[in-house]
Amino acid sequence: MTNRAWWWKFWEKLISSILFYTSIPLPYVYGLDFREVAQLAPLVGLMIGGILGLLDAAMNYLGITLLTRSALVVSVWIAITGGLHLDGAMDTADGLAVGDPQRRLEVMTDSATGAYGAMAAIAIILLKTVALTDIEENRWLVMMAACGWGRWGQQLAIARYPYLKPTGKGAFHKQAIRSYKDTLPGIILLFSLSALGWLLNSKQLLFALAMMLTGSAIATLTGAWFNHKLGGHTGDTYGAVVEWTEALFLCIMTAL
Repeated sequence: MTNRAWWWKFWEKLISSILFYTSIPLPYVYGLDFREVAQLAPLVGLMIGGILGLLDAAMNYLGITLLTRSALVVSVWIAITGGLHLDGAMDTADGLAVGDPQRRLEVMTDSATGAYGAMAAIAIILLKTVALTDIEENRWLVMMAACGWGRWGQQLAIARYPYLKPTGKGAFHKQAIRSYKDTLPGIILLFSLSALGWLLNSKQLLFALAMMLTGSAIATLTGAWFNHKLGGHTGDTYGAVVEWTEALFLCIMTAL
């Protein structure tokens, strides 16, 4: 494959990933293949975090207070993703609330949101908003890292654990992420982001290392926890991994 052909294939895959994972309006491109979108999920996450960082910087320039900025950022965060991952987190919470393990997947496929799903959504939104309010410096960097690690956690769950349905909205991801090797570009990208933060401020080596360790640990443990509860993953739990990794990562970052 020539360099030009490789770049064209990469851009097609990137456009497919943006269209799949976000509600960002892009011009229609005929013949896009969505089967490998999970391979670029962490990159899309960094793009989402970058947009949120720019929005936050613009609001700060206008003099909008920290709490209001944080609430608006989280609202736009949901809007950019179209609620895709939050919906998965809500369905997962409803399923885990069922005492009978055999009925959990059935409940998760129900489009109606139950009480536990609503509570999970409220908890995630509150945690993100409050945590962002407590983070006054490096907000753009933290938001990019949160979005990136959440989607790397999704990749790891795809590679590591079985998919629980023969078909479903997340089944084709197993063909795109077949082994741990397919998660390496994402983790290299996220480590590079932390290194960039350190280069911009040489006094923040500890902060950069903490972002690497915290992000990778939370992303790994979140996927492992859902696998422990369900015996595998579905498209809904992939979304739940993203949302809970983002929220918990922000919470830990408040201590740093």
